[in-house]
Amino acid sequence: MTSVPSSSVPPGSVTRAGEWTVARRRDGSVRAVSSRCRHQLADLSKGSLDASGCLVCPWHGSRYDLDSGEMVAGPKGFLFYVGKTPGYTQMIKAYGTVLKLRRRAVREVGDELVL
Repeated sequence: MTSVPSSSVPPGSVTRAGEWTVARRRDGSVRAVSSRCRHQLADLSKGSLDASGCLVCPWHGSRYDLDSGEMVAGPKGFLFYVGKTPGYTQMIKAYGTVLKLRRRAVREVGDELVL
């Protein structure tokens, strides 16, 4: 069992709890997903949440639905390049819809988020 202090995940933020990325949406709901981007294995706990509550990869901007674990927008770059990658982005997005992020239930117990 893994836990993280509830105060370490304010609304609109992302943090790491063991092998999991924990995100608290602006509405207060909390989700936990596996921490490796399906594109190039970036640490998603270093990412952010966008206005729609999707987890955004810090390296190339892939976006993930926290409820399904599905990649909803593909990467905007490759290796150290950040920019348009026609065809490649669509291929990685298709891969990310099949190989989704794992999800883990989160409970708030006292001042802790328990996974």
